[in-house]
Amino acid sequence: MSTVTTTRTAARAPFRRPALDWRLRFGALSLIWGFSFLLIKVGTEGYAPFQVTLGRLVFGTAVLAAAMAVKRERLPRGARTWGHLAVAAFLLNALPFSLFAYAELTIPSTLAGICNATSPLWGMALSLVALSEDRPTRVRVAGLGIGFLGVLTVLGAWEGFSGLDATGTVMALLASLSYPIGWIYVRRTLGGSGNSHLSMTGAQLLLATVQLGVVTPLFTSFPARFSAVPLLAIAALGALGTGLAVLVQYGLVAEVGPTTAQMVTYFIPVIATAAGVAILGESLKWSTPVGAVVVLAGAALTQVRRGA
Repeated sequence: MSTVTTTRTAARAPFRRPALDWRLRFGALSLIWGFSFLLIKVGTEGYAPFQVTLGRLVFGTAVLAAAMAVKRERLPRGARTWGHLAVAAFLLNALPFSLFAYAELTIPSTLAGICNATSPLWGMALSLVALSEDRPTRVRVAGLGIGFLGVLTVLGAWEGFSGLDATGTVMALLASLSYPIGWIYVRRTLGGSGNSHLSMTGAQLLLATVQLGVVTPLFTSFPARFSAVPLLAIAALGALGTGLAVLVQYGLVAEVGPTTAQMVTYFIPVIATAAGVAILGESLKWSTPVGAVVVLAGAALTQVRRGA
């Protein structure tokens, strides 16, 4: 459930290996992002979707602000950079977070987690037309086809999508599509900005918080009462799933490289499904886990590079 920009830094500080083994941090990141869909579902039981998203961003921004203060990082400068970051904040945070929250009003968290796994498929499809340097191979194109076959399996296409809430499912898929659109935008506009990842993402989350701060009062009313459990879920979703997870991801990318770090994507739907079934009691048809495996296999193939 990646939400960060992927900018290149002009000068990097020497990497210091953390005390905690990277495999443990990888597992923790998988759990945090996998449980995020359960936390969204619990949050929407007490608050409107826009309120869930706003709370998530507030807590996530607070964590990154604290990390920036500890490391004495400054926010980036320049109107042009902030303008591009505003677009990135919308595509990578405000829009997908809100869509997932609205989607989970009518679809189970398990399905939302599996829809999130389609992001690499959308990214592959978009790269064919948006990134001229990213040429497809037969394996990657095959992975694209296999992945979307898995999506149809998850949705039960042969049954005419019966029992499926179309609006919620489309929202979850659009949220997953928003991520690669945002990544491509960032790659084209913010690459080589000279600012650190922490600084750029802190600014990005701040802008997304401002965007939701403007939108939320227009479409929701102030809560009549504050439900404790949903509020705790939102706090955990923001502080852990949007704040701490970003910091853990940075450390993994620096230590083991982006390819290995991105493998967390393939564990998220597994954990989201297990959490939804075991904790929320969501039902699970055979086509859901089978289709999810097919989706993940296709997504993995789309990441195979030429000569790999």
